[in-house]
Amino acid sequence: MFTEILNQIDGYVWGLPLIVLLLGTGVLLTFRLRLLQVWKLPKALALIFTARNGGGGDVNSFKALCTALAATVGTGNIVGVATAVKAGGPGALFWMWIAAFFGMATKYAECLLAVRYRTTDANGEISGGPMHYIEAGLGPKFRPLAVMFAAFGVATACLGSGTFTQVNAISEITNLTFGIDPLYTSLFLAALTGAIVWGGLKSIASVSSKVVPFMAVVYIGITAGVLIAFRSQLPAAIALVLHDAFHPSAAAGGFLGATVAVAMRSGIARGIFSNEAGLGSAPIVAAAAKTKWAAEQGLVSMTGTFIDTIIICTMTGLCLVVTGAYTGTANGAVMTAGALGTVFPNTARYLLFVGLTLFAFSTILGWNYYGERCAEYLLGTKAIRPYRVVFTLIIASASFLKLESIWALADISNGLMAFPNLIALVLLSPVVVQETKKYFAHLGAVEERRRGLASARAAENAGSGD
Repeated sequence: MFTEILNQIDGYVWGLPLIVLLLGTGVLLTFRLRLLQVWKLPKALALIFTARNGGGGDVNSFKALCTALAATVGTGNIVGVATAVKAGGPGALFWMWIAAFFGMATKYAECLLAVRYRTTDANGEISGGPMHYIEAGLGPKFRPLAVMFAAFGVATACLGSGTFTQVNAISEITNLTFGIDPLYTSLFLAALTGAIVWGGLKSIASVSSKVVPFMAVVYIGITAGVLIAFRSQLPAAIALVLHDAFHPSAAAGGFLGATVAVAMRSGIARGIFSNEAGLGSAPIVAAAAKTKWAAEQGLVSMTGTFIDTIIICTMTGLCLVVTGAYTGTANGAVMTAGALGTVFPNTARYLLFVGLTLFAFSTILGWNYYGERCAEYLLGTKAIRPYRVVFTLIIASASFLKLESIWALADISNGLMAFPNLIALVLLSPVVVQETKKYFAHLGAVEERRRGLASARAAENAGSGD
């Protein structure tokens, strides 16, 4: 009975109102920022490697991005995409692109605000995120919203996105691939996690900056191999995605067919769940980036949504479509494994094991930090050590605690994080626009000075030549 009630609440939380609010906020910010995610994407991608990292902060911009990607690039990129395409048909992939497009503006805004309103805690470490820009940007009377966000953040980190779902995914794939008891897997993960998170953000960021690029390259390479093998089917697959986004799909094989509404809801919901734009998680680590300009880190963080959904989720989705795997009876990771198995029949399960394990473990690390910063906001720095202990113990027990009520509660907490964050993003959008104008005016002035110096040198050289 309790589980049924939670499942109903979960359906309401992740229903149409939240999806509309998330997408609507992205649309608002897109127009207020004048399609910044289109015109400034090349600049944003270049900043991943060229940001000067000259301001105050705990880690450089690249490591901050990798830590955020560690939390967002997870099982959703493998399991979530398969679930969306299974429920909504190939057209769901198009609506994932739409969610990502507007989500890039949302991610830019929330990470900009995180740097703009970040603070330093009693240990001298940077602390920021929605709870800080809600209270500092909107005023003390909005503190209840900030507390609400932080409380749901701790719950999500400890009960869902950071623990149970990820450990169970790793334990199950390890058991299926090598026959290892899930208990041993969870104990090993707990020991490894504890060793890393006890070093704080610098330790987590150091591991993430190595694991995330590696796992992204490996997974993209695997899916690219499938797409190359089915390259003759690729144009038709893309045409099918675009067609099915606006027209009901006909039933085929195990695929039951879907209406446009189902495709839209599945794609947008899974896209948002995958890249977390608007949920308020990524700004927590973006706040710790070494930068003088809030907008600069906003641009760097914006690329996370592009990489997560536009690249990685697209690769997964197209593999499912070109191979026809979505028309079978399988779902989730098994469906994705079937798609990979068409090209790598002998190694598909091992390739999926590597991809799923790295994706899930990196998510554990990222969400540990999110929960830690939320706990510090609520209770102060004295809560950090107990939080790390509790988080590690939950990891150790997660593989054999498969309680549906806990999963539903975690999903609810994850969704409820978004509401206070989205309210703040809408109300603080003038600040986002102001900071953006200030940053690009600075870049324009720097470029003008550079050109002036270059002209002066050219004139001087010409005079000396005379």
